[in-house]
Amino acid sequence: MFAVIKSGSKQFKIEEGQTIRVEALPAAEGDSLEIKDVLLVDTGEEVKIGTPTVENAVVTARVLENGLDDKVIVFKKKRRKQYKRLRGHRQQYTALKIDKIQL
Repeated sequence: MFAVIKSGSKQFKIEEGQTIRVEALPAAEGDSLEIKDVLLVDTGEEVKIGTPTVENAVVTARVLENGLDDKVIVFKKKRRKQYKRLRGHRQQYTALKIDKIQL
């Protein structure tokens, strides 16, 4: 059984027991979350596709950690103009362990 959920502005294909990293959520480590933005559920026998979400479908997940991702370097340069800009960005994330997919 798998499902496709929406978190932030991204979609994730998930299964029970899987660990995923999503954009930062307002939850502490150890908290349990219910994700109701379920776009698709495949039980192996049937596929339910939402319009835009599947009704009564809930994914239960547990927060493993909140942290910062690796640094992404943004470097801009224009040759022969003495123009250089160096910026770095570290995106916040929340690691989730998927406990249950319910219909």
